[in-house]
Amino acid sequence: MRTTFGVRLQTTGSPVGLAVDDLVRLALRHNPRRAHLLVSTVLGKHLPVHPDLVTAAGRLLGALVARELDDPDPGSGGGSAVATAEPATRSTGWTATVDAAVRAAVRSALREGADPAVLLAALPAPPPRPRPALVLGYAETATALGHLVADQLHAEWYLHSTRRAVPGVAATASFEEAHSHATTHLLLPQPPAILDADGPLVLVDDELSTGATALATIRALQAARPRDRYVVASLVDLRSADDVRAFDDLAAELGARIDAVSLVRGRVDLPPGLAAAVAGYLARTIAGSDPVPPAGEPAVASHDDPSGTTTGRATGGPAALRRLDVGWPRATADGARHGVHPADSARLSAAAAAAAVAVRGALPVAPPGGPPPRVLVLGVEEFMYLPLLLARQLARPASGGPAWDVRYQSTTRSPVHPVDRPDYPVRRRWRFAATDRPDAAPSGPPDTAPRFLYNAGWPGGSTVTDPDVVVLVADAGTDVDLACSPSGPAGALAAAGIPVLAVRVAATPGPVARTPEPLRGPEFGSYVADDVGWLVTDLSHLDLEGDLEQRERLVQSGLGHYAESLPREYVPDAAYRQLFQRTMIATATRLATAVGVVTELVLAERGSDVVLASLARAGTPVGILMRRWAAHRHGLDLPHYAVSIVRGRGIDRVALRFLADRHDPARVVFVDGWTGKGAIARELTEALWAVRESEGLAFDDDLAVLADPGRCVRTFGTRDDFLIASACLNSTVSGLVSRTVLNPAYLRPDGFHGAKFYRELAGDDVSELLVDTVAAGFDGVADEVARQCAAIRAGDRTVTFAGWAAVEELQREFGIEDVHFVKPGVGETTRVLLRRIPWRILLRERDNPDHEHLRLLAADRGVPVEIRPDLPYSCVGLIRPLGAGDRGEG
Repeated sequence: MRTTFGVRLQTTGSPVGLAVDDLVRLALRHNPRRAHLLVSTVLGKHLPVHPDLVTAAGRLLGALVARELDDPDPGSGGGSAVATAEPATRSTGWTATVDAAVRAAVRSALREGADPAVLLAALPAPPPRPRPALVLGYAETATALGHLVADQLHAEWYLHSTRRAVPGVAATASFEEAHSHATTHLLLPQPPAILDADGPLVLVDDELSTGATALATIRALQAARPRDRYVVASLVDLRSADDVRAFDDLAAELGARIDAVSLVRGRVDLPPGLAAAVAGYLARTIAGSDPVPPAGEPAVASHDDPSGTTTGRATGGPAALRRLDVGWPRATADGARHGVHPADSARLSAAAAAAAVAVRGALPVAPPGGPPPRVLVLGVEEFMYLPLLLARQLARPASGGPAWDVRYQSTTRSPVHPVDRPDYPVRRRWRFAATDRPDAAPSGPPDTAPRFLYNAGWPGGSTVTDPDVVVLVADAGTDVDLACSPSGPAGALAAAGIPVLAVRVAATPGPVARTPEPLRGPEFGSYVADDVGWLVTDLSHLDLEGDLEQRERLVQSGLGHYAESLPREYVPDAAYRQLFQRTMIATATRLATAVGVVTELVLAERGSDVVLASLARAGTPVGILMRRWAAHRHGLDLPHYAVSIVRGRGIDRVALRFLADRHDPARVVFVDGWTGKGAIARELTEALWAVRESEGLAFDDDLAVLADPGRCVRTFGTRDDFLIASACLNSTVSGLVSRTVLNPAYLRPDGFHGAKFYRELAGDDVSELLVDTVAAGFDGVADEVARQCAAIRAGDRTVTFAGWAAVEELQREFGIEDVHFVKPGVGETTRVLLRRIPWRILLRERDNPDHEHLRLLAADRGVPVEIRPDLPYSCVGLIRPLGAGDRGEG
């Protein structure tokens, strides 16, 4: 392009010390609107690229966007982001040290054979919580790039435009890209309210030539949902001075700030008459025959190799073409066509890691002492991010496993002219039919435009060396049969002698259902499916457990909330397991009686058509036992769900909407194990009142518990402070489910609170044993249940929160600042010893058998035990105030 047509690339600035030539090369394009194409060296579209380099470039762009978003200067304008020479220290972590490390790593990462992971390691870490921002990536080239920018920002939402219609999903918006070979972009967010997300809008494309598409997008979206901040991010910004002024003019017109961020800024100098000169050259080069069929004519698979040598190795004919279907989690998106939240991206990454295990087993391995096989992972058009994740997994083999030399790219709609010269970026080309499923175009004529694949090999001087296998990754919208036919990409590659493994990701076509469904055993939790439906998001793939003391410090300092992480699960030793067995047997009758009493009260006063909603997880074994009592004694089949409530944050509103959609809110009975000072009872009342006011959902706050020593509720099995065996353990007596998690870093705004399923603890699980043991005694306590139930209904059930006053007195006595550091009752005291940093344990009686497990746990952890005969509860646990000097010592 430079020598034949006089096209020049000039660099005018870069925040990381790059030149335009580092990131793009020029090629000829079959497009009358624009005769040249910028071929990215880091995008993974026309050129095979190491997946870590693609990731590093996208993450670097995201880090620069984060830096720009944190810039309070409203006068930076539409093009100055690249001109910042000395970045300031901001909350993004972009310090002078980081800046120096990035500049040192970025150019070396572009060298052939370099390790791009060095650049990844130099970047600042994403923020711990999602940033209120919407990132929009452009199809087809910037879908993965936009996802990487959103990952680095930890943006609340990421959505990419699409050229593919989806049956049953109406376009929320559309716009045109005038210079593109396929001009129409659709936006298909589900729910459409994603476009109403708070915060700035970040538009991501691989290049800015004029910025016209970005400005058209901003104008259209601003009319629908005004906002005051936009950032246009690209790898390369080649706008002219007039184009930059157009950004400033639109910003002034809309009253919004519009910035542009890129890795490098420059310009393309185009000589007059370039389009005509290129058209004439192409006509002469291909002997007057355009290799791109006219519109409306079907494409036929072909391979253009200007050198005359089809591949870099001799083949005896077509190569093997194998197919592999990989499973995909039901509620996990395979991309961002309909929008993803960070929690979706986390699940997508975990699913990609699992898929990589299956793909590894189907790849060739190197002979002893031989070089690693060359593997090209190939996405299909705009389906780029998941193939990139898969390529990264394959590039990092498991410890002791086989290694592969991995590259990544994708097919495209863009017609580019190949020239087999080492200094030209597109050396060979495959042309084939579109592979979208027929229902991807529900109206209008079928899409007959050809698709292309370029290079698909390792460049090496005079030839391009073939991969040992191409792993073509197809999404649910791809017709895999067509892709593997002679007219499809897999068939065309195999016909050229390149082995192909066609991987079909068996995701559900279209948007993932946004209305969550309950999780049930054995897929989630060890309880049988009919006993409980968990209204939680499965976070089992995440490592949320941290050091106990560090977690406690974060909670007490206000820098973290207890529901944002998990304590490490207590695994009992043999002595404690034996103690639990004795306790369970000794208290089973008393527990069965309390279950019967509270269930009979509920049925008598709320009706036989109630829906049980236990507060996960302490309330869940109780809810299961109440359900079993109702079935055993009355033949009732009561629905039972486990829902999350978090002190200081309220109840899970998405779970409440689920219940209201399927049941009369007035019939829902909330269930917990016990009351302490009444914090959760008060939280429930406040949360349900707020929901009634804001959403009109009239849930009843009459909480049903087994034990109510604090006199906090009207519906209870007893007001004695007695040992409930399920309080002795954590997940191993609660269906192997963790306590619930409320952390926006891992959860969608329209999803349930989270929890983990500890499958690995199945050998210690006594959840079903406890329930079965207690239920076996139901018949034997029926008469006592009837007597106690009648007495309770005839007696004084006034709610006084008497325990709260006693707790406040202990708080004053021990000089404790936070009332929540005082945990009264057997259940709460047990939790202090299992989950928190205990300071003291107060017992009313020295040898109460209900406290044997407390004495054992306290001795094991070196916690002082004091006898206090005047306690209104049988026991109280005090949490150690960290950082309070010697007050924390025994």
